[in-house]
Amino acid sequence: MKKIVTRRVFGAALAVLASGLLAGPAQAQSYPTRPIRFIVPFPAGGVADVTARLIGQRLGEALGQTIVVENRTGASGTLGVDAATKAAPDGYTLLFTTGDFITTPTLMPKMNFDPYKDLIPIVQVATAPLLLGAHAGGTIGSVKDLVAQAKGNPGKIAYSSPGNGTINQLAVEWLGIEAKLKFLHVPYRGGAPAAVAVAAGDVPIGALTPSSAQPLVEASKVKVLALMTKQRPSFAPPDWPTLTEQGFAVDAALWVALFAPTGTPQPIVDRIDQEVLRILKDDAVRKRLNQLGTEASGISQKAFVDRIRTDAAGYLEIIKRTGVKVDR
Repeated sequence: MKKIVTRRVFGAALAVLASGLLAGPAQAQSYPTRPIRFIVPFPAGGVADVTARLIGQRLGEALGQTIVVENRTGASGTLGVDAATKAAPDGYTLLFTTGDFITTPTLMPKMNFDPYKDLIPIVQVATAPLLLGAHAGGTIGSVKDLVAQAKGNPGKIAYSSPGNGTINQLAVEWLGIEAKLKFLHVPYRGGAPAAVAVAAGDVPIGALTPSSAQPLVEASKVKVLALMTKQRPSFAPPDWPTLTEQGFAVDAALWVALFAPTGTPQPIVDRIDQEVLRILKDDAVRKRLNQLGTEASGISQKAFVDRIRTDAAGYLEIIKRTGVKVDR
């Protein structure tokens, strides 16, 4: 897809560099002296929540303090991000979230924070491939079925997502571009409710994460039509085809990462980064992440900023081509 780079995206890189001037190594040596809060802007049971609890437990053990996970939901995740940007920049409130916010400055220009200016990327923790799932008792049993029905009913085949402007929504819109189809978007308040809606037959399909979909797949309530990534993750069953294998060049994954409010001392950011990278090298942690439907990323600060820039450019192109809007 055509690459579009915005000034706001570059602001993330500048925030990382500028914050390094604010503190000395002594702060990292004494940190932390009290519990740390992870704000997760999505409900319990979604990919951000389950990954945050796993990493939070291990990071708390490494730092000698408790990590408390706080779910702040609403407005497609922006309420939780807003709370994190307004927290004291002292390393005791961190944001553990998915990559959805990279599109919000474009989709929600009136919101009262700018994630590219108000957050420091710390580390990309894991990546979850998105799944195109269907109600197991419905009439859509394959991508071929979906395309045929969508062509016969333009704009009437509904799909669920964790909310307006999420990467899940843009992934289905990406498929629409590739297949020259139009779908009907039905947003929910998080990945778990979006998956349950598919399982209940409230909507025929949805863009789901493995962590939300897997229990419903095992209960024969949701059928996986396709992986929405070009590369097959190591944990994916062989009977999950990719959209690429079926002629649609969609590559949509949801990364999960840690951020700090801008102004957080760089030595503290560095220490969290190093500890999380060390945790992600543990075979037991990597295995558990696979069981949760994700793969360990372990992408550190500078490379992570590049990933944000690249992803934002791609998804902004989808927004431009489809006219996706969010009322706020």
